Amino acid sequence: MKHIAHRMAAAILNPVRLTPLILAPVVLGASLFSAHHAHGATPLKVENKTSIYQRVLTVPGCELAEQMSSRSGKPQPAFTRFYVYQRQEFNGAKWLQVGPDSYGNTSGWMKADCTVPWNMQMTLAFTNPADRHPLLFFKDRAPLDDLFAEEEPEAPFQAILQAVDTKGRHPQVVSREPEYQVSLEENFYLLPVMEAEETFTEQGYRARILKVASVSKQDGAGAKSATNGNAKPKASNENAKNLFKGFSASIVFVIDSTISMGPYIERTKEAINSIYQVIEKKELLDKVKFGLVAYRSSVAAAPGLEYVSKMYVDPVTVKDGKDFLEKVKTLKPASVSSKTFNEDAYAGVMQALDDIKWNEFGARYLILVTDAGALDGDDALSGTGLSASQVKLEADYRGVAIYALHLKTSSGKNNHAEAEQQYSELTHNAVLNKPLYFPVEAGDVDRFGRKVDALAEAIAAQVKLAYSGEQAAGSALNANPEYGRCKKPAPPVSADNTEDEQLLQDTLLLGHAMQLAYLGEVTGAKAPNVFEGWISDRDIVEQTKPTVDVRVLLTKSQLSDLSDIVKQIADAANQGLISPTDMFKKLQSLSATMGKDANQVKQVESTALSEMGLMGEYIEGLPYLSEVLMLDEETWKSWSGLQQEKFIRRLNTKLKYYRKYNDDVDRWVSLAEGSDPREHVYPVPLEMLP
Repeated sequence: MKHIAHRMAAAILNPVRLTPLILAPVVLGASLFSAHHAHGATPLKVENKTSIYQRVLTVPGCELAEQMSSRSGKPQPAFTRFYVYQRQEFNGAKWLQVGPDSYGNTSGWMKADCTVPWNMQMTLAFTNPADRHPLLFFKDRAPLDDLFAEEEPEAPFQAILQAVDTKGRHPQVVSREPEYQVSLEENFYLLPVMEAEETFTEQGYRARILKVASVSKQDGAGAKSATNGNAKPKASNENAKNLFKGFSASIVFVIDSTISMGPYIERTKEAINSIYQVIEKKELLDKVKFGLVAYRSSVAAAPGLEYVSKMYVDPVTVKDGKDFLEKVKTLKPASVSSKTFNEDAYAGVMQALDDIKWNEFGARYLILVTDAGALDGDDALSGTGLSASQVKLEADYRGVAIYALHLKTSSGKNNHAEAEQQYSELTHNAVLNKPLYFPVEAGDVDRFGRKVDALAEAIAAQVKLAYSGEQAAGSALNANPEYGRCKKPAPPVSADNTEDEQLLQDTLLLGHAMQLAYLGEVTGAKAPNVFEGWISDRDIVEQTKPTVDVRVLLTKSQLSDLSDIVKQIADAANQGLISPTDMFKKLQSLSATMGKDANQVKQVESTALSEMGLMGEYIEGLPYLSEVLMLDEETWKSWSGLQQEKFIRRLNTKLKYYRKYNDDVDRWVSLAEGSDPREHVYPVPLEMLP
């Protein structure tokens, strides 16, 4: 278990799109349904709520005293979360009796004016700043409204940004997003949402304007980032050499090793051997490392397959090309067929993500090579129980970009569409706003080889440029003031080689994003050291691009209750395949056992799950549309059998992921020193809620 100041998960390369809801302050309870307290005291409830407790965050300078009459108290870290047990006035000041959890464990008293309400445990994180305009924190909301009211907001926004970057200040701006990506793990920060409201821009996009608070962990280290209105750091070749001294890349191939993959396995070995010879001549052996994981399918269904997935080469330990080839010399295609055409691709990807120490590399790439689709998480043969979107979240958390080289052989023509959909979802990259999915028509071995060669060479070249500090297109330190786009225009795409050149251009921009993430780590880039400001969740100029990522912080008890209720709904839905009426009667009965008066639930055909009180207070106000709570009996009856089965499969897949969350020790964190372990939280992406 780690304290939140040291570790918290966020997939900054994977921004969660906020769905169209006008967002009032969100409130999350200490428990979904009930709480048990070690002592008699219980926190105060939020007004008009029956199960949600009042919470506050401390601001810089907040002190915790034993008594209201105490002259001084113990200084508290900024953004420590406390539950409120009492509110009283003493000597003209308002005081709060607070505790680190909701189980009767009170800590003392603090003045109310050194805290801010945080009845929502929802936080934001910056997306990677590559290829978008920097996020500005405004003193008031009005400038954002004015900018979004412009048909062409670029000119007025650039005028504000230029003043911030050159003069170090602007009267409307309190802070600027750091130049480099901020690592939550290295320099923790919270961007809790205090207020939020949807708006429609003049360009016709939905955006959300949010009032946030921001305090980064203060450890005395100077961050080379543009915060508090400071001008951006100036780059130089010498500076680049020093900053990128430890920059390296890991390129891990995850290869389908079933019967049909023989030629592609050999061609991949050949490509890696060739590129190793090149990087050895460039003296980059310690800067570019290759790895390889092979996968097949369920050995229970087909024992002759020998393994579901297997690590052949760990990039952390491989020495050179000769060592790589020695480690993969036993890699051969399977001698027996799998039970189904789809293979367990997600098992191979997850082994690579889980077993490799990615944090030892600045640039992190995973290249999936297959001629088949993947076993979905709800398939009985799946070794992970995860879907494409969930595997992608795991890659995003580690900062790993996934490419898919899909070999469209004639034998798999009936599977091509399904596989393309799966791998497009798996490889969708938020920096590029597109999937890194590259089909190889007819499974042509030569075309496949050229793509592998091009990818490996492009990544190695970027590492060389970064390491040497050369000012080249794509270098993070050569980004222009316009938000990280390269000064040099992208080379024109030739008509006869469009796809391969597009692959290289995508890799160039992605490498830039990874360099910004690396620079953020090595320079100790921090979130702006401001307390309150107004931001937009969309780029002011390019309004399709998200600026922040969203996570809901759930406690152990919340996750447990959530898992229980989702399982009950999934079980009821299974019954509903036969009798929809029985399904909703069971859910109404469940609502009654949870404390809801079943007689108060509307006994009509259109009764929705949201009206049953199963999770109403908990989810109310969250900025997403709940598939579960929007469901009613009439809608369920209108669905086809296939639609109903897909709904159940989605619930079951999320249940498996909740179990994974529960077992993921590294990402459970404490929001307050001394809090009950049941109050430790896990950052759950919005799309993983039911």
